[in-house]
Amino acid sequence: MIHEMVSALRPLLAAEASAEAHASGTEQSDLEQAVWLRLLERLDTTGPPADPPGWLRRTVRSEARRSRRAAHIEQPYAVEPADERCPGPEQQAMSAERRRRLHEAVRRLPRRCRGLMAALLAPEDLTYREIAGELGISQGSLGPERSRCLGCLRRLLAAEVAARRGRG
Repeated sequence: MIHEMVSALRPLLAAEASAEAHASGTEQSDLEQAVWLRLLERLDTTGPPADPPGWLRRTVRSEARRSRRAAHIEQPYAVEPADERCPGPEQQAMSAERRRRLHEAVRRLPRRCRGLMAALLAPEDLTYREIAGELGISQGSLGPERSRCLGCLRRLLAAEVAARRGRG
């Protein structure tokens, strides 16, 4: 019974992990391994899930979020400078100015790109599936759309930098 469930879930897990891995900054295989581990833990404690495909989808998203949170919390051992961990007022002001300029440039993007960039920059850390649902586009077209929007944003910012250099 367990072997059949694992065999049936393998293609779904590969697809779900592939969709979430890039956005979470983790390897697809690591995400798959974490989900299999969760399944083994669950089988040992409460038994098989009532809705295996639904459980798998939720678990993949949960593990992807856990991976994103861990990436934000973990710091490489070699990073020690105090000014990077506690930036001074100058660094804070410069960072705030860069964020302000970025958000200004995003507001000048075409409407569809503004929505996509706002979703990608959202503090809620939305998954690709959630962003696609929010924007009403397929999850498969989200990557190419993001690339087009980032290219447009890059051109806007490059023109702004060139204009500043010309004035300076």
